[in-house]
Amino acid sequence: MLTLAILGFLYEQPLHGYELKSRIAGLTGHVRPVSDGALYPAIARLEKAGLLRRRTEPGSGAVPRQTLELTDQGRAELLRRLADPEQAEITDQIRFFTLAAFLHHLADPPRQAAVLRRRLTFLEAPSSFFYDGDGRPVTAEREPNPFRRGMLLVARASGAAERAWLAETIADLEGRSDGPESP
Repeated sequence: MLTLAILGFLYEQPLHGYELKSRIAGLTGHVRPVSDGALYPAIARLEKAGLLRRRTEPGSGAVPRQTLELTDQGRAELLRRLADPEQAEITDQIRFFTLAAFLHHLADPPRQAAVLRRRLTFLEAPSSFFYDGDGRPVTAEREPNPFRRGMLLVARASGAAERAWLAETIADLEGRSDGPESP
């Protein structure tokens, strides 16, 4: 998720490390805060792999600032990851939302729709947080614990909203991919 966020934000524009960290925190910080101990080693790995480079610029004081920018190889890597995300980027909600934040960079509506269809297929499979003694999923209606019942009700509502958005967006993307719209 961190690598995808770094590539995605730098695809949009070169950034200083602090600015990049702030944007990542804005995207996922309330759920998974990013520490310097995670961010800067990830940046170093991406730089070593040839996906980004540092450029020195004058700072506001005497110390120069390092600006991070993607290389052509880094831009290609982001597009590859967007077009063919790992399964965990489809099944994990936070990782999927990170993917979705940058999916517009993949300028191919049928490929965007294919990624969203994978998420929709995953969400349509029956699942639960809790299972009874026979291994059957526990529904909110059968859950006696009010706190677990609340979790199940919130997950149901959130899942329904996400499935509706996915279906609508897939239909829109598939409609746009059929060719130019008629006036």
